[in-house]
Amino acid sequence: MADVSLKTLLDISMEAGREILDVYQQDISVETKSDDSPLTEADQRSHQTIMRGLQDAYESIPVLSEEGRDIPYANRKDWTVFFLVDPLDGTKEFIKKNGEFTVNIALIEDGYPVMGVIYSPALDTFYFGRDGLGAFKLENASRIKVTEEGALIKQSVRLPIVESGDVVHVVASRSHMSEETEAFINDIRKNQEVDVVSAGSSLKFCLVAEGKADYYPRFAPTMEWDTGAGQAIVEAAGGKVLRYEDNERFYYNREDLKNGWFLVKRLE
Repeated sequence: MADVSLKTLLDISMEAGREILDVYQQDISVETKSDDSPLTEADQRSHQTIMRGLQDAYESIPVLSEEGRDIPYANRKDWTVFFLVDPLDGTKEFIKKNGEFTVNIALIEDGYPVMGVIYSPALDTFYFGRDGLGAFKLENASRIKVTEEGALIKQSVRLPIVESGDVVHVVASRSHMSEETEAFINDIRKNQEVDVVSAGSSLKFCLVAEGKADYYPRFAPTMEWDTGAGQAIVEAAGGKVLRYEDNERFYYNREDLKNGWFLVKRLE
């Protein structure tokens, strides 16, 4: 695995979070991108902060970011290691000012996420995971002085923190509930009691990693940067992120960066 420090990614994501919150506290101006998705000044400021931070710390590792998505496949198809970044995941939630937006940074090696961090600026909560280390949650992240990676891990809570119960908890998108997702939930209801929790952005992955949700079905479009960090954290917590079509592990840096349907499952 590339020598990447979780402490460095914490610092970068928190700096990006400060840029986002600076915009969040003002009247938000929204542009529309070519795919009809919203774009704000916060997306752009976070992107610039993360790119600068990653390039300063890890000059040799390329970055694929939502706000820099126009890298041709011919230029990236041979990447064996790269950062996959969503500078502001949950822009719709950001615009609604409900706090459910995140900064996502994943390290991808040989097509699979091996490290991921998710920072929620409004909640001041930092989730992180690494293959072989496990997954963790750090609350009040900006108030805790962390000098090195060992201290970060020591002050964090290992995930999952909630054990399975009799009720099946399903987390669904606050902005993108599909008919197929509703059918998945109704199918479980035939045999078990189901509690449906709505959440925005990559926080849905975090709920599964924590054990607060058993499933996160996503039977609607997403992009690679929406899922890389979340997958790394879920898998480090013992869960799985599986492609709908063949039940195989989700992989990355495809020619088409749009994701197919997938299902996230907690530790069984």
